[in-house]
Amino acid sequence: MTSASSAPSPRPRAVRRALAVALLCGALGAALALVAAGQTWSESTAAFAQGTVPVKANGSDVTGLPSALALVGLAALVAVFAVRRTGRVAVAALLTLCGVGVIASALLAADDRGALAEQASQTSGLSGSGVGAVDLTAWPYVSAVGGLLLAAAGLLALRYGRAWPSMSGSARYERTARRPRPAARPRRVDPDRPEDLWKALDRGEDPTHGTA
Repeated sequence: MTSASSAPSPRPRAVRRALAVALLCGALGAALALVAAGQTWSESTAAFAQGTVPVKANGSDVTGLPSALALVGLAALVAVFAVRRTGRVAVAALLTLCGVGVIASALLAADDRGALAEQASQTSGLSGSGVGAVDLTAWPYVSAVGGLLLAAAGLLALRYGRAWPSMSGSARYERTARRPRPAARPRRVDPDRPEDLWKALDRGEDPTHGTA
């Protein structure tokens, strides 16, 4: 009777395809989140006695979480190949959570007025300067797409990661390295040759062993 916990192994072609897609998604997702952090996320205007001044806030001004989580996710993607078994599952889960965190932080903090208000205060030199309506650019959503790609890489690692290769080498080579070498057979010693007797004693062998 087949155990319910024993799932069929994925096909080698599916494993290779999942590995390539996960690497592409992880690297591209982290790159999108990092690039988006340096772009303009929101724009508005600040009103002063002299008139209105346009202000804008970059992603890194609004929140530093997407870029930080993207770096952690990129490190987790590399670490997937440095660990095996339970460690690989844990790292893949961390990669998935990093992607979800990038999505949430990018979308929830995109229309934050705090960064725009700070820019307005720096421009006017007055504390507590207010801003008008906030216009969002496409970059917060680009960051969220990067998080989606990171999460997809993590899910692929959770599904297929057990069959992916490891940087530590295969178990076959590890077993070969741990296998002890066979003991060398003692050389034949001619009892009529004194030099052979001395050489056997130097090697720690019994020169009388095997002699009649």
